[in-house]
This record gives sequence, C-alpha cells and structure tokens, in this order.
Amino acid sequence: MDEIEIPQYFLCPISFQIMKDPVTAVTGITYDRESIEQWLLKAKDCVCPVTKQPLPRSSQYLTPNHTLRRLIQAWCSANTSNGVDQILTPKTPLNKHQVQKLMKDLEVPHCYQTSLEKLHSLATESVRNRTCMVEAGVVKALVKAVNINKNFEDCNNTNTTCIEQALRTLHLLWNNQAMMTNNMKKLVGENLDFINSLTLILKLHLDDNIKLVNETMPLLKLTIEVADSTLLGNLSFEFFKVMVRVLKKGALSQQAIKSTLHVLIETTHLGRNRTKIIEAGLVTELIELELEKPEKNITELIFNLLAHLCSCAEGREQFLQHAASIAVITKRVLRVSAATDDRAIHIFSVIAKFSASKEVVLEMLRVGAVSKLCMVMQADCASHLKEKARDVLRLHSRVWNNSPCIQVYLLTRHQR
Repeated sequence: MDEIEIPQYFLCPISFQIMKDPVTAVTGITYDRESIEQWLLKAKDCVCPVTKQPLPRSSQYLTPNHTLRRLIQAWCSANTSNGVDQILTPKTPLNKHQVQKLMKDLEVPHCYQTSLEKLHSLATESVRNRTCMVEAGVVKALVKAVNINKNFEDCNNTNTTCIEQALRTLHLLWNNQAMMTNNMKKLVGENLDFINSLTLILKLHLDDNIKLVNETMPLLKLTIEVADSTLLGNLSFEFFKVMVRVLKKGALSQQAIKSTLHVLIETTHLGRNRTKIIEAGLVTELIELELEKPEKNITELIFNLLAHLCSCAEGREQFLQHAASIAVITKRVLRVSAATDDRAIHIFSVIAKFSASKEVVLEMLRVGAVSKLCMVMQADCASHLKEKARDVLRLHSRVWNNSPCIQVYLLTRHQR
C-alpha cells in the first residue's frame, strides 16, 4: 500500500488516514467523523483545525459527505489486490429519539434488561454515541435506576446483572468529557441517596460478586469527588466499615483498590470522618495491604492515608498496635518515591514526638528506622526531608547515640 498514491482529498486533515465516514463542518472542510468528533470533544478552543474559524462543539452540525464516501469506497475496492482494505458503509448515527425510546423502556419491567443491554452496547460503540446519550439524559435515568433498585437484598441474578450493566454504562458516560462536573454535582453530589445506594450494593455483594464490586468502586470514587463537603461530613460509620471490608477482600481489581483508597483520602480530611475511619480499623488494614507489596502508586496512597491517620492519637495507637507497623514503613523509605519518603518521615516524626514510649523508641532502632533516617541525611533527597529526618534523630539522640549509624550521621552532618 506504501507504493500506491492515495488521492489527497481522501485523507482526513487531522489523522492523515483514509476517511471511513467523511463529514463536512460548517467551515466547508471535510474530516473523518471520528477524528473531528474527538477534536471537538477535547479541544480547549473549539475551532476548525484547518481554517481556525469557530466551530459548534455539537456533532449535529457535521454533514455526511456521501459523494466523497462512495468515491473512497470505490477506490478502496478497486485497490484491494494492492493491500487496501475495503471501507464499509457506516451505521446511521445515533439520535436522541432512539435514546429516549430506550429510556422509556427502562420503565417497563419486561423491557428493562434489554434496554440496559442496548444502552451499554451503544455507549461502548463510540464517543459520539456517548455524547448523544449524555445530551438525551441517560445519566439521570441510570442514576434513578440504581437508586430505585438499591433495596434488592432478595434480588435474583437477573436483577444483579441489570445493576452491574447500569453501573458500567454510567461509568462510561461519566468519563465522557461532554458531561460537565457541575451537572453531576447537582445530580449525585447534593444528597446521600446515590452514595447510600452504591454503599448498599457493596455491602450486599462483597462476598458473592467481586465483579459488581469492581464496577461499583470507581463510580463511588467519582461520586465522592463531586459531593458537597457538608455531605461528606454526614457519611455514616457503616460507610467506612464497608470501605475497610472492601480493602480486606481479595481478588479486587487494581482500579477498585485505588478507587477505595482515593475515596478514603477524600473523606479523611474531615475530623469527624477520621475518627470513624480509625474506629472501622483502617490503619490495621492499610498495614496489612502494604505487607502484600502492592504496586508503587498504591503504596503512595497507603502512606498518604497513614500519615493523615497518624496525625491523631487514636490513629497512632492503632498503628503501634500492629507488630509490623514501624518495620513496614522503614522498609519503604528510599525505595518507592519521594512522596512516599515524605509521608514515611512524617509518620516517624509524629510517632517520635507524641507516642514515643521506651518500647517504641527501641523498636525504631531495632527494625532499622533510625538507620533509614540517617541514610536520608546522606542521600540525594530534598532539603526539607533531610531537615525532618534530622529533627526526628535529635528527639531521641540519647537513646540512639550508641547506634553505629548515629555515629556516622554525627560525623558527616551538615554544619548548623
């Protein structure tokens, strides 16, 4: 195909590939539909890529160029022996009327599952379909469906499949950039209904449907991110118990684990939530999770949470009750990332200042925490990390003074 000269007007000005579905913008320039729709969706300034004239962001102003498409198809068919792929006639674009019909079917019991399956299929098909579905109000209909079906303790497999389908479709649409955050804030972020629905789904199916849990957690993360801060302050103790249960569960997807940790980070900034989180046993579970040697970005999230929780007395108490707590923090210093080092040294700092019993101070020496702090002083670390490490070492220098690493530190430390 490299030896064949492709007519220039067959190529999309954006992708420089043969157009499969040519459409003409209001500026008179023809593009491949997928390329120009992606451009309109992502471009900060909505202008024609060629003429730089303003363009409507909606794809409804793109006119199919049937004549050019037939010419391209005929040329491709004539050159199949030269390795050129044939181009099929594109499907008729989805319109709001078709979507609204499917939405009405959601209200008819015997059509409910079929309608959800069709909506999900359309959402996975193309960005254009997702944009059309968002504009038609599918998100609101799916949120309503999840809220209505939250009390399904005795539901059968069919109903569970429907919930899973609704969540998966909703997640696809939420990630569509045509959906504005403010709209979602009004829809799911101004009351606890949707959060409570997702929490109940997790609670009921954590032990028998990991697939459903993996679908629910990323959606809960997105919901928490747009929720009003006052609303987050009203989260129940039961909510945090469920989050801890999720982290305890094996076979979760990496995305579900990260989403759970993000949810907890978003909610732990409020003092009343921090108390509930600690009472739910999160500190212990975070240490257990870290002992499984997770990937780097999960470790960073774990250390972020531990640093927040160890900032209060109850959190430090639960942290020190775990036999491996200081050791696991020590092992990760200088091995993961600068962010992890910062959080680790913060944990050592608050422990050394406020919870430093004789046993704790000796444990820091025994498991190598003191050695790691000395290594930070010698390593190529940020100056603020060195200063933090120096402060911790000074706090209990009398106890640690006989340690060989302290002697090295004293000989090589920076002049004050």
